[in-house]
Amino acid sequence: MSVNPTVVLVHGAFSDGMSWSPVVMRLLGSGADVRVPAISNRSLCDDAAYVRSFVERVDGPVLLVGHSYGATVASVAGTAANVRGLVLVAGYVLEEGESADELHRRFPDADAVPFLQYDTYPAEGETHREVSIAIDEFPFLAALGIPSDEAAVLAVTQRPLAAAVLAERANAAAWKTLPTWGVVASADRVVNPDAVRFGLERANAREIVEIPAPHLVTHTHPGDVARLILDAARSTLS
Repeated sequence: MSVNPTVVLVHGAFSDGMSWSPVVMRLLGSGADVRVPAISNRSLCDDAAYVRSFVERVDGPVLLVGHSYGATVASVAGTAANVRGLVLVAGYVLEEGESADELHRRFPDADAVPFLQYDTYPAEGETHREVSIAIDEFPFLAALGIPSDEAAVLAVTQRPLAAAVLAERANAAAWKTLPTWGVVASADRVVNPDAVRFGLERANAREIVEIPAPHLVTHTHPGDVARLILDAARSTLS
């Protein structure tokens, strides 16, 4: 059994597991054991159940980390018995029974809202809606500061979020019983930083790191994010 916690990183909306790659390189370089599961971005309940089952297969303690929608998923899935702490990055931190829509409505819209694109897709014989950021606007809204060629790739490889997820109510709030750390990307145009800050403060986060970064803070400031994760990992062992 591993002595140190395994770091499990959950990706968010409009991205996939590769959004964590700059942070993963730094964590692996530090000797951390890292896993990055893929989630569907189709159901908060299902994604949280999948991450929980993924975490429960890890041999030993886990530090569960989520970015964007992945932070919401992690704060629900963190009820797995071997999770020792949470790190929540630039995402909504929900109370049990609360939805992202409800938290969103407490604060002014982020700049990206007028540029969200809604499309339909079929599932189980029905038509559903998914949301992404307009490709031409993505570099400015989500990836400002990332080299233009890399931002262009991120824009066209988005993983959309099912629109229904925004109205789903969290069925757990693991932050109530776990030590929690957080990152606020203060230049975020996708999620209002005040909403992120509110959720982390409500969760009594041990440390909230403010970074002057866009939504994809994992790309622009991977060292700062990795440093907080490693500090949190060490703290869970004390």
